[in-house]
Amino acid sequence: MTTLVSWPARLPLPTYDGYALEPEVATARTDMEAGPARQRRRFTGTPTRIPVRWRMSALEFATFEAWFRLKLADGTDWFSIDLLDGTGIAGYEARFVAQSDTPYRAVPRRGGVWVVTSALEVRQRPMLDEAMLDILLAENLAGLFAAIDGLHTAVHATLPRLTPW
Repeated sequence: MTTLVSWPARLPLPTYDGYALEPEVATARTDMEAGPARQRRRFTGTPTRIPVRWRMSALEFATFEAWFRLKLADGTDWFSIDLLDGTGIAGYEARFVAQSDTPYRAVPRRGGVWVVTSALEVRQRPMLDEAMLDILLAENLAGLFAAIDGLHTAVHATLPRLTPW
């Protein structure tokens, strides 16, 4: 088993500008001669495409170019990176995907800043499981969070003061 290369800690994470989650279609649609079209699920796990943009200094861009070529075999290998999703910042396995026959685009700006744009393909996005979803859909969330806060206070503040040991 190979070790996954990590996004360099000295490089910035993608900016919000242009950032989006674009899951691939997991269904197939068949238009009928009469009546409504039929749809069915083809896959349970599909990759997600994420357009990204980085603002880098000249040194950061030089580091990025060398890392891309030497550590990712010109962008063909998967790597680990922290990205934003609906649950916050989470770890992903990603790789670069070509856009218009280029894996990334780098544009110099005034002040020695490089704007690098690309698209990443991620294998599987972390998300809520079905039990968590059922709780969120069925429960009074304000009451649930208040109960959690109360339990936290009881366990970590009140009980330690009452325990004789």
